[in-house]
Formats: sequence, C-alpha cells, structure tokens
Amino acid sequence: MPELPDIVVYLQALEERVLGQRLRAIRLKGPFLLRSVSPRPEELADKRVVTVQRLGKRLVFELEDGLFMVLHLMIAGRLHWKPAGASIKGKTSLAAFDFDHGTLTLTEAGAKKRASLHLVQGQAGLAEFARGGVEPLEASLDEFREALVRENHTLKRSLTDPRLFSGIGNAYSDEILHRAGLSPLKWTSRLGDEETTRLYEAMQSVLREWVDRLTEQAGENFPEKVTAFHPEMAVHGKYGQPCPVCGATVARIRYAENEANYCPACQTGGKLLADRALSRLLKGDWPRTVQELEERQAGAR
Repeated sequence: MPELPDIVVYLQALEERVLGQRLRAIRLKGPFLLRSVSPRPEELADKRVVTVQRLGKRLVFELEDGLFMVLHLMIAGRLHWKPAGASIKGKTSLAAFDFDHGTLTLTEAGAKKRASLHLVQGQAGLAEFARGGVEPLEASLDEFREALVRENHTLKRSLTDPRLFSGIGNAYSDEILHRAGLSPLKWTSRLGDEETTRLYEAMQSVLREWVDRLTEQAGENFPEKVTAFHPEMAVHGKYGQPCPVCGATVARIRYAENEANYCPACQTGGKLLADRALSRLLKGDWPRTVQELEERQAGAR
C-alpha cells in the first residue's frame, strides 16, 4: 500500500501536471470504484483543480466550488500519467481523469478491487475521512509521545494506526523500528523516555530519507514504480536475508494478511518473536534465539 513517502511523491508529480488545470471528465470502467452518490461525476466536469493534498494514505483533489475527489489506492492501486484521452480498456484499469494536456489513469492489480473513490461537497464532507492521526513529519517530540501512549498497543500496531499517526503503514513501520532498534512487539506502556526519543528520531529520518530518495528516483517523470519493496530497505521484504547493520538473518512475524520484518540482533536482543505458522510447524517447540533456530534447521536437513 502506498504510504506517506509514496503519496508525497505522487503529490509532487500531480501538482506539476494538474494544479490549476480543469478536470474535463471522470471516466469509470465499472461501478465498484465510486463509493459515493452525491455529487455525481459529471458535476465535477470543467472544474479547476485548486489543491492536491494528502489525507492519511488518501489523495485529495480539491476543485472549484468546494468539490473534492478523495482517492484511496489501498494495496494495489497505482496512478499513471498518460496522453490525453488514454484508454482504460486493460484488465487492471479502473478509471481515467481527463485534463486538457494529459490523462491520469488508475489501475489496480489482482482480483480484489479495494481502491475507492469518493466525491464529496464541502469541508464537512472531507472531514469525514480524517482519522485524527498526527502528521509524522510535522509533529514535535511531545506530540509524538502523546499520540504514542494514547492507547497501550505494540509499537508496530501503534505506528500503523491512522488514528495515532497519519500515513505510516506496514513497510515504513518496519524500517522505522529497525532504525530505532526496537522490537515491533514492545508495548508502548513499557517504552522509556530515551526509547521514545529514539523512535521519534527514527520516524523522522526514515520518512524524510525515503521522500528524498523516491523524489530523486522519479526525477521529472511521473512515478511509475511505486512499490512497498525496495532493495535499499533494511528489513522490510528482506526475510531470510542478512541485516545490513549487523549481518544477522532478518526474521518475520506473520499475522492476517500482513507481516512484520525485523532483525533479532538489532531489535530483540537476539530473541525470535513467535510466528504462528512456524511455531505450529515446530509443534509449539519454539526456539528462543536465532542460533537455536539455525541449529534446528541445520539438523533437519
């Protein structure tokens, strides 16, 4: 799912292409993307784009007369900038937003179509999509601490809770926690002042570095390779590979449709966190350290 750095880079590219331009038409391939009934898509035709902004993980296009398009890409939704009037006949194509000098298209890979588009009128309608989380790159240390301890959860859950922090998801929470040297399963109520400061500084540095890196990679082009997995990442998507800091094998915890990637040596004092699938495979005899796990795996071969 595109997260804060990805959305920021999308915004930068969109501002260059659509800010001040008139939206000539919205073309929808099917009925499932649009999740609102009023205003109708044709009511936004020929309205000028006033601002493009981020609301959590959503992209918001503000148009004249207090009209808004609120677009949530979810996991597999991606944007593309095409020549004016571009077709949306492809299997993954969902919609097109036509401007005089180009067309913004939306695609979504996979069978599950989760991306959504809401058309709303006025600030009150837009406010319904605000989850209340603080902006990670704007928050002070005190604001960060206040949000973090508002509820007692694991650090992984808290960082990815949009009611607490805006725009952080599975990928960058892994990177932030690795940078901070903290376990994804450490409870917020057990975090000391020094650890809180370390986590705050890690959040700031990781997100800023990735905004800069993705901006540089896109250059003057529209960002077409938006992904949750990058070779430069330290632990996210690196299960089984060596940690770039200490060389230990990156481990993971799988839950529901998500997973947390972490370095046992850097983050958990060498201890492995309980992974449901693997612990079931080992029939409850869960190794406590990476060394124990490697010894068992070696003995099984």
